[in-house]
Parts: sequence; C-alpha cells; structure tokens
Amino acid sequence: MNLADLLAPVSDDMKAVDEVIRARLNSDVVLIRTVGDYIIGAGGKRMRPALLLMIANALGYKGTQHHLLAAVVEFIHTSTLLHDDVVDESDLRRGRSTANAVFGNAASVLVGDYLYSRSFEMMVEADSMRIMQVLSQATTIIAEGEVLQLLNVHDPAVSIERYMQVVRYKTAKLFEAAAQVGAIVAGADARQEEAAAAYGRHIGTAFQLVDDVLDYSGDAGSLGKNVGDDLREGKPTMPLIRAMEVGTEAQRRLIAGAIEAGDGDFEAVARAIHDTDALDHTRRIAADEAEVARQALEAFPVSAHRDSLLKFCSFAVERDR
Repeated sequence: MNLADLLAPVSDDMKAVDEVIRARLNSDVVLIRTVGDYIIGAGGKRMRPALLLMIANALGYKGTQHHLLAAVVEFIHTSTLLHDDVVDESDLRRGRSTANAVFGNAASVLVGDYLYSRSFEMMVEADSMRIMQVLSQATTIIAEGEVLQLLNVHDPAVSIERYMQVVRYKTAKLFEAAAQVGAIVAGADARQEEAAAAYGRHIGTAFQLVDDVLDYSGDAGSLGKNVGDDLREGKPTMPLIRAMEVGTEAQRRLIAGAIEAGDGDFEAVARAIHDTDALDHTRRIAADEAEVARQALEAFPVSAHRDSLLKFCSFAVERDR
C-alpha cells in the first residue's frame, strides 16, 4: 500500500489542513511568504498532521479544530526542517534544493522562527491548556534532541542508547505530540490519550530507523536526498553503530574514521554495512517499535480509521522511500 492509499480516509481533512496552512502563511513580509511557500510547496509525506487527523477521527471527533491543530504540527515540523538544513549545511531535500541553498541561511533561520511563532499563536486558538502543554513541551524536547545530535556529530563512540535518545527527542516526539493532541481534541479518556501518545512515539521511532536504513540501501532519486548524507555530516546512525559493534576490526576502523572525518570512502563504508547484519538489525528494531505501536491501538474502538492506523505500522517498516 502506498501512502496516498493509506491516507485516503483523511483526504478531505488533509485538503482542509492545506487551506489552513496557506491562509496562515500569509504575511505582509514578502520574503516570509516566498520562503514559506517554497518549503511547504515541497510537499513531503505530511505524516504528522495526518496522524493527528487519523487519531482524532478514530476516537470519534466530529468538529473542525483538528484541522487547525494539524496545521500547527506541520508548521512546527517545517520550522525544524528549515533550522536543520542550516545546521547540517544541507543543499537537497525531497529531491530539490533546500530553502537555505536558495534563499540563504539567514532567511531560512528567520522564517523558521516565524513559523514557530505562528504555530504558538495558532495553538492558543484551540483554547486548551492541555494541548498547549503537550505541544510546547514537544518543541522544547525537539530542541534538546537537536543539541544532543550536535554533541554526537563526528563521535564514533556514540552508543545505541545515546543514539536512540536523539531519535526519541528529535523525531519521535513530534509524532507523539501529534497523536496525543488528536486524542485530546477528540475528548479521549486518559487511557486512550496515553495509548495515542505511545502509538505516535513508537511509530515515529520506527520511521526514523527505516530512514537510517534507506540512507544506505536506497538511491538519491527515490529518497529525495543524497544517499549517505548522515555519514557525510558525521552523524553516527544505527546501521553505522551496529556495523562497528559486529564488524571486523578493519571495518570498525573504516567506519569510525569516516564518522570522525565526515568525508570517508562512502562506497567502502556501504560495503562494510552490507557485509554485516546492520541493515537487517535496524529494520528488526524498527519492526519491534511498530509492533508496540500496533498494540497501543487495542485501546481504540474498531473503525476504518483504526484500520488505517494499523496499516500505518506496516507501511512505516516496509516502505522504500
């Protein structure tokens, strides 16, 4: 199943979210509109807002406030992408030039700040202290994750535990917050709200781990980014860490040197990764995370939207882009 089929039950909701995004990107400052339109127009999977919508619908929500909140989540995510690409000095995302490559670092950082600010302005409209608590805490933890990742760069001694902390903070937390907000806006009870948060946390972790795999098993055309970018940026991801754990001493030295330098022999590192169980091991852990997410949905009533959330678990692990 492709993502479009998976998200078909919320297709009308997603169109409504897009309308909110377009309306709230409006600014008298032309550069903000230009950069905002560029990055939002790049498309992407929109998984986080879709997750919020699916959770809310699965729990019986009938209003329209989830459209506003899904747009808030997308703005938060987009602002982190703008800042990430500047920090990582990236020049390609989703198959085209990054905003910082086109408009410069200063514009990207400042428009990212604008989107953060706009997202908080919008979440106030929900008039829910609980929703504000969840989303504001998430933005803090995401920022902590960014800093933790920065501390890990060019450090081949990073452990699986340290890396997983970055994944939980930097990537999974917004999935978790989106799912939890979907439950809150639907008026879910405490058990269902926690189940939604757990679902988002574990499905977000699975997505990141599969991204780690695709960095070494995909191609630039299907991934929309340069294969091996994480290594070139000196980021020790799970396949690299695992290959160093189980590979030969020569393989360990090769990978460690590449992480430290950020410009090692990528083809040789890729061969070392494929010669070990690093990719299969990472996918197995992703599958375990997806299974925990699947189990969390037992707290939800049976529905078409719950079925989509269940299928999302398989998609997260089996996708090739």
